[in-house]
Amino acid sequence: MHFPEIEKDPLQAADHNLVCYKDTYEHFIWQLAQRRIKGGKTGLNIAFETVDRHVDEGFGAQTAIRWLSKQGLQKEISYADLKDQSARFASILQDLGLQPQETVFGLCTRVPQLYQALLGTLKFGAVFSPLFSAFGPEPIRSRMEIGNARVLVTSEALYRKKVQPWRHELPGLQWVLLYNVTQPLPENCYDLDALLEQSSPDFPARMCHPEQLALLHFTSGTTGKPKGAMHVHQAVIYHCISGYYALDLRPGDNYWCTADPGWVTGTSYGIISPLCNRVTLIIDEAEFDAKHWYQLLSEQKINIWYTAPTAIRMLMKAGAELAEEYDLSALRFISSVGEPLNPEAVVWGQKVFNIPFHDNWWQSETGGIMIANFATTAVRPGSMGQPLPGIKAALMKHHKDGTTTRITEANQVGELALHKGWPSMFRGYLHEDERYQKCFVDDWYLTGDLALCDEDGFYWFVGRADDVIKSSGHLIGPFEVESVLMEQQAVAEVGVIGLPDEVAGETVKAFVALKPGYEGDESLRKTLLGHARKRLGPAVAPREIVFRQNLPKTRSGKIMRRLLKARELGLPEGDISTLESDES
Repeated sequence: MHFPEIEKDPLQAADHNLVCYKDTYEHFIWQLAQRRIKGGKTGLNIAFETVDRHVDEGFGAQTAIRWLSKQGLQKEISYADLKDQSARFASILQDLGLQPQETVFGLCTRVPQLYQALLGTLKFGAVFSPLFSAFGPEPIRSRMEIGNARVLVTSEALYRKKVQPWRHELPGLQWVLLYNVTQPLPENCYDLDALLEQSSPDFPARMCHPEQLALLHFTSGTTGKPKGAMHVHQAVIYHCISGYYALDLRPGDNYWCTADPGWVTGTSYGIISPLCNRVTLIIDEAEFDAKHWYQLLSEQKINIWYTAPTAIRMLMKAGAELAEEYDLSALRFISSVGEPLNPEAVVWGQKVFNIPFHDNWWQSETGGIMIANFATTAVRPGSMGQPLPGIKAALMKHHKDGTTTRITEANQVGELALHKGWPSMFRGYLHEDERYQKCFVDDWYLTGDLALCDEDGFYWFVGRADDVIKSSGHLIGPFEVESVLMEQQAVAEVGVIGLPDEVAGETVKAFVALKPGYEGDESLRKTLLGHARKRLGPAVAPREIVFRQNLPKTRSGKIMRRLLKARELGLPEGDISTLESDES
């Protein structure tokens, strides 16, 4: 927390959606958010709110999606086009015989067919569940089995490699729709591209009960099988208002969310929220490359950019000089999600883009951004920010007698909790009601994350409840230690864990990956240890630092501390279906 606060110009507040945080938060009522959509309590549909309503209001010609292929081709899809294409997909589902509320899985890369399928599924009234295209066969199969998949949308190549060998194990999977078909169709599969050309574009969005299931997002637990978090059509109210407040989205913006559509961010804020706010989505099929990203930001005149800490650190590794070669003046707001953003990355954004990265916090279970740094409020580097209007947050202390009480003092660590009632809150874990009920104490959802709140209402992430280290009476958050080590120029990534110790209870161990050109020798180890002890004190600083070429991460970029610990102690690794290949 040693980085100074980054102040905002109060004269520019009127140029943003959230002019005054304090007044908006204190006077917010959910009816204000309800007015931003056209549906009501008797019926609504996410697809209608994202696409059809804009066409009905005369904005059909506006570009909804500008798709950039890996080969550099550019395709413009207007809101009218997207309405037509999603209706055609809904017609396909009807012609096949799918029933409303049955589940369609999407195993897709960032291609137009994904957006047509997701919106068409919701328009039809079925449930859509996204899958990460880089998953191996087993995590794909297990999620489709839990979710009782009836339809799968995927490419011919992905199907042959990852699904065809075990498809017979899921008798409930009745229809497989393949795009980009280049060979004779596999048995019991349909050519999606051909069906879209033949199907009817006349399928009005089916108005659903607000509590009807719409989206199924799988999230990995520390142990056991994946959890299917269930979200309903009413979530669109929060998708819309949170994008307006937390990301400063406004009609006509060029908006780029780099999250893969297989994850909840890629759905909530890569598709639904921005389309609700009538922006133009920039969809880039290519993978990360620093020069390519800067070129895209410049050529597409991106106004709002939503990315991840891993990507930001990779850009930092490439050097600030690279950014100076490009015109990035169109950027109005840049934000980060996925894991806590180290304070030096926030400050780096200010230096390179003339605006800081704005961190925010949420989970698959919350369905939307809960805590954020806003365009018009000061940014405290390292802080998650403040609760969005309509969101009531608190910190909870768990006592040995089994009771739980709220923490009222500032700067005290507790479990972050959210008061029930926001529209995008998950309605359960599929087939696991007992697991769901354990997430609540009275009317409070317990997030499993530890945090503290300062005197001004800014929240600071400490760590997952099962990641926090208890050493000699001190409660140590891994993120704090990691951020201090990240201050050193040689360090690219850090993962910190606690190891059992007979005297202290636990000691801190850090795993460090270095930037290119640096050698993990004893001299650098001593430098890092000395820096940590100076900044954190000997009680909190790591006792041991080891260098690794890579750290185990999920495919969405989060460092898997629990996996580091399990490997160190020889413990079961738990669910590693989201693990990105790593080299220890």
